[in-house]
Amino acid sequence: MQAGNAHYLKIEDVPQTVPVFPLTGALLLPGGQMPLNIFEPRYLSLIDDVLASNKALGIIQPMFDANGNVAKTPEPALCAVGCLGRVTSYAETGDGRYLISLTGICRFRVLEEITGRKPYRICRIAPFADDLSDDDGSEQVDRAALLASFKAYLDANQLEADWSSVEKASNATLVNSMSMMSPYGPAEKQALLEAPDLKTRCETLIAITEFALARGSNEYDTVIQ
Repeated sequence: MQAGNAHYLKIEDVPQTVPVFPLTGALLLPGGQMPLNIFEPRYLSLIDDVLASNKALGIIQPMFDANGNVAKTPEPALCAVGCLGRVTSYAETGDGRYLISLTGICRFRVLEEITGRKPYRICRIAPFADDLSDDDGSEQVDRAALLASFKAYLDANQLEADWSSVEKASNATLVNSMSMMSPYGPAEKQALLEAPDLKTRCETLIAITEFALARGSNEYDTVIQ
């Protein structure tokens, strides 16, 4: 796996202790790109620290209940699985914010949260070794079924897509990009994250989309490009 100028070829290349950024409804996947607007002081500190070290941080959802609600506590429990990302783009806005872009490296399982003096949260993690492999199982993806469900959703909600870009995208890019940009809730995003392989993630995304179509969902509110 390559993220920016860094290559992560084996488990030893991946940091075992990382700061984490809890975000409800957020989904980062290996190879995916996630823009972030950083303004909270503790996360500004987090970005300062990762830029001074290995540029890696974890994106993870706070634990949620059956209705997708997060406990109203200062430090809610975290989901068991998140995704490690590397800061591959960084800009200062002039008004105290950072605009960054993360490139997904690999998923991880939280082993334990480490207490310390930092204002942000830090976890010891177990990376998913398979995410670093060049063999992503793309050939097993049912591309036709995925595109059919995607088109049906767009048509149902009177939306458009850049089909020339869609047609050029690889199976892995298509599945992961559609999963990340999907408008679904925390439980669905976590299910997509934890799918064991690309084929299962594709099947999960199709099933979620078909369910949304069946109930007449109108969750998209912008044009997909």
